[in-house]
Amino acid sequence: MRIKPDENLPAEITELFASFNHEVDTVQGESLVGFPDEAVFRAAGASGRMLFTQDLDFSDIRKFRPGTHPGLVLIRLRDPNRRRIIERMRQVLQTESIDGWSQCFVVIGGTKLRVRNP
Repeated sequence: MRIKPDENLPAEITELFASFNHEVDTVQGESLVGFPDEAVFRAAGASGRMLFTQDLDFSDIRKFRPGTHPGLVLIRLRDPNRRRIIERMRQVLQTESIDGWSQCFVVIGGTKLRVRNP
């Protein structure tokens, strides 16, 4: 899977995705840090990458309708910190096949996972 983690995720997440054989290109790596959300979303789409973020600006499923993008994953933890985000993503990567999330809108919570298909 081709993935773009947003700048609001820990840098270690890149290594975690890579360890599960996903191709990762970061917002930092493309010099998009501080750019508007729309620019980050367009860059992810233009390169066919699923965007992983904590940014609630991406939570409107009407605006980011499944099937209109390579995939959008919103990470929503109750008390997010670097360790909890990495732990939860490791758990998800070990138990879920994220390759099936192409063009989906996904919300990852502390214990739940919601996938909206196109």
